[in-house]
Amino acid sequence: MTDDDRLAALEARVAALESAAPAPTTEAVDDSGLVSYEGAVRLHGEVSWRIGYSPAGVVDLPSAPTAEVLAALGHPVRLALVRRLLLGPASAAELQDAAELSSTGQVYHHLRALTAARVVEQDGRAFRVPATGVVPVLTMLLAAGDVAGLLR
Repeated sequence: MTDDDRLAALEARVAALESAAPAPTTEAVDDSGLVSYEGAVRLHGEVSWRIGYSPAGVVDLPSAPTAEVLAALGHPVRLALVRRLLLGPASAAELQDAAELSSTGQVYHHLRALTAARVVEQDGRAFRVPATGVVPVLTMLLAAGDVAGLLR
């Protein structure tokens, strides 16, 4: 098969895929309805949280800070750190043990991403998930488990 034949075959496959894909829409998201979550938990204190937005409001949230939070939680070590911190505040040494890391330097590297995204905060020498973040972080973990098919 010549390069021209391969190119023609590739172009035909791309054209077939493009014709099978739904056309992109510029229609606005239906603003009726409500997307919400709530929770009342006792992990390292009692926390209640409830929030709701219209579908269009959720779609229109600024991308950069939303992506920063998702990226911070998207690393297995960071997820291990957050899971430990949901149980209560912890020092860097305790987090090192919980995440099975070889140095506190590695812990601080991951904590920088988590604190920049406001998923974790430092309180003196300890780190914690802020009280206002406990239910949202648990909800993100639950939603991710649902999308991954873990809840079926």
